[in-house]
Amino acid sequence: MSAIIAAALLLVGSLFCLVAAVGMLRLPDTLIRMHAATKAGTLGTGCILAAEAVVAGELGITLRAAAVIVFLLLTAPVGAHLIGRAAYHRGIHLFHKTW
Repeated sequence: MSAIIAAALLLVGSLFCLVAAVGMLRLPDTLIRMHAATKAGTLGTGCILAAEAVVAGELGITLRAAAVIVFLLLTAPVGAHLIGRAAYHRGIHLFHKTW
């Protein structure tokens, strides 16, 4: 049963990471790209780490995975805010393609 749960979490996490990558490539604005990378990337990584915790089944690995998920949830919005603020102050937030 844990293998099915882990497989589902890996699939969902991979799809969210794919959405984040496509969002980084396709979205026109720096602020919108930052939003896609932060939200979808954090959720995808969290699901993948949760799958690792389910598969391992050991308390130490589960606690480490939980700590990484909490750290990611706390730091990703702060990093995204700083990136958005820097882009806004540099004036590159409006439809600036980098490629």
